[in-house]
Amino acid sequence: MDICVVLGSVGAAALGGLVLAAYKLGLLYQLFHKTESKSPRHGGESVAEVLRAHGVKFVFTLVGGHISPILVACEKLGIRIVDTRHEATAVFAADAVARLSGTVGVAAVTAGPGLTNTVTAVKNAQMAESPLLLIGGAAATLLQGRGALQDIDQMSLFKPLCKFCASVRTVREIVPTVRKALAIAQSGTPGPVFIEFPIDTLYPFHVVEKEFAPKNTPKGLMGKVIAWYLKNHLSNLFAGAWENRDLFPLPVHIPQATQDEIQRCVELVSRAKKPVILLGSQATLPPTPADDIRKALESFGIPCFLGGMSRGMLGKNSPLHIRQNRRDALKDADLVLLAGTVCDFRLGYGKVLNRRSKIIAVNRDRSQLLKNSDMFWKPTVAIQGDAGSFLLRLSKALKGHRCPEEWPQILKEGDNVKEKTNRAKADEKTELHLNPLNVLHRVDELLKEDSIIVADGGDFVGSAAYIMRPRGPLCWLDPGAFGTLGVGGGFALGAKLCRPDSEVWIVYGDGSLGYSVAEFDTFTRHKIPVIALVGNDACWSQISREQVPMLGSNVACGLAFTDYHIVADGYGGKGYLVGRQDESQLDDIIEKAQNECSEGKAILLNVLIGKTNFREGSISV
Repeated sequence: MDICVVLGSVGAAALGGLVLAAYKLGLLYQLFHKTESKSPRHGGESVAEVLRAHGVKFVFTLVGGHISPILVACEKLGIRIVDTRHEATAVFAADAVARLSGTVGVAAVTAGPGLTNTVTAVKNAQMAESPLLLIGGAAATLLQGRGALQDIDQMSLFKPLCKFCASVRTVREIVPTVRKALAIAQSGTPGPVFIEFPIDTLYPFHVVEKEFAPKNTPKGLMGKVIAWYLKNHLSNLFAGAWENRDLFPLPVHIPQATQDEIQRCVELVSRAKKPVILLGSQATLPPTPADDIRKALESFGIPCFLGGMSRGMLGKNSPLHIRQNRRDALKDADLVLLAGTVCDFRLGYGKVLNRRSKIIAVNRDRSQLLKNSDMFWKPTVAIQGDAGSFLLRLSKALKGHRCPEEWPQILKEGDNVKEKTNRAKADEKTELHLNPLNVLHRVDELLKEDSIIVADGGDFVGSAAYIMRPRGPLCWLDPGAFGTLGVGGGFALGAKLCRPDSEVWIVYGDGSLGYSVAEFDTFTRHKIPVIALVGNDACWSQISREQVPMLGSNVACGLAFTDYHIVADGYGGKGYLVGRQDESQLDDIIEKAQNECSEGKAILLNVLIGKTNFREGSISV
């Protein structure tokens, strides 16, 4: 009896092992699903079909053989393929599309170095909470880890950067994997997702078969076993590949405040005499339209400080939008509403908040919601939920209530005084070249109402953030908390494609321009006219202004007054050199650039600027 039990156990284990092996080899699946070896279809078509069903209009790329089937299939289905001069630019462009369109931005790059070139841009998207899909090529399924061209462990690179990572192993997995990735990118706290496609999952059966087929008739048992294994692997790769599958979007989960949390906030806001709202980029996320958020803010009558993508939310000259003296306002406030704003370095890690203030914090991400709350500040109410939806619900619950009018008036008066001081600094003569503040004021005065401003740089861009006024919601694009340089070309590319009738300005430092000046070739080839304003002071000034007085050396900070305008000409754009001799014609030059841009030309204004003490004391680390 014992022997029978033992033999039965061994037999069951062996049978279980065989079933598992059959499952792993795809033999069980192949019993019920056909391999259509004569079909001309390929996996790239499946990718394209899912993207189209999700409303994707653009795929940004730098071409490579690993991903060619995806690009060709997308083009056939009417998805515009925009190829850039650097893979990071492709991801930055997808990031901009995600922010401006409310859908997932998509970038596709080739394996190995193509993907490693995107790492900074993907990390930037993660920290900026932008939903984007990065598609990467990969070595064939059977050749990974065997020394194939551009074959590296891509998954370990992107797992720390992405909400979801997957490696497609069969053609039938493509549709469900892409649908899942797109839903995850938009759910909860949005962010990047990554899918790698081994090259044999993207090309047609007959092409892949040529690579798998033995060159000679196999000899011996081992040769025949290997030949069978390769044939079975190929059959499993394409088994059930072209069966009908649902292509349309999966549900997206967005966290919401509870009704009890809303009621607690109603009580706090209704009692406040000096409330302040700090709005962050997260407040601009779907599903709440930006115009609805603006109306909600106006109904409160509460003074607002706008940061990141929320700049422009209240328009150009709103009495509720306070741009200056934020630290002083926070000291006096009895209630602070952090709507998608994080207590990181931008808020002194929370130290700028008054400990006597009541603080309402709303954020989709719990770690961001409570960042540094154990050290420098403590929320009265902490809500893990969508900031935009929260503001609408709070507005409805507070219908008829408004902040005491004298409070925003006091802050606005201080705002106006500071603005006048800044304007006076713009009228000062610099030792050499043009006053950068005056240049920025002139551009700001001449901006079209639908303009989008892309910020890419240090010192010059830091000044622009104080001076330039986005005209409406989603009209300001900056990298976000990561402080990445090099976003300019990609952000402008994505912005202009999303809003072709808007004037798109890139505000560059001369240092940051070097990262993406080659994209003037992309602007020219794809007929995407933008205007680049380059503050050229021949220096990495954001660093130099601290390094020289603290450490006594300008090493590695010096650049040259390079002829960037000629570089733009060489790439098919139009460049202008603007110096002190052009000061009286500055408005005319700006308007000429706007006119030429409206006629389809990408423009670069290489503006030679001098030094000022504006923002002296601001830190770069």
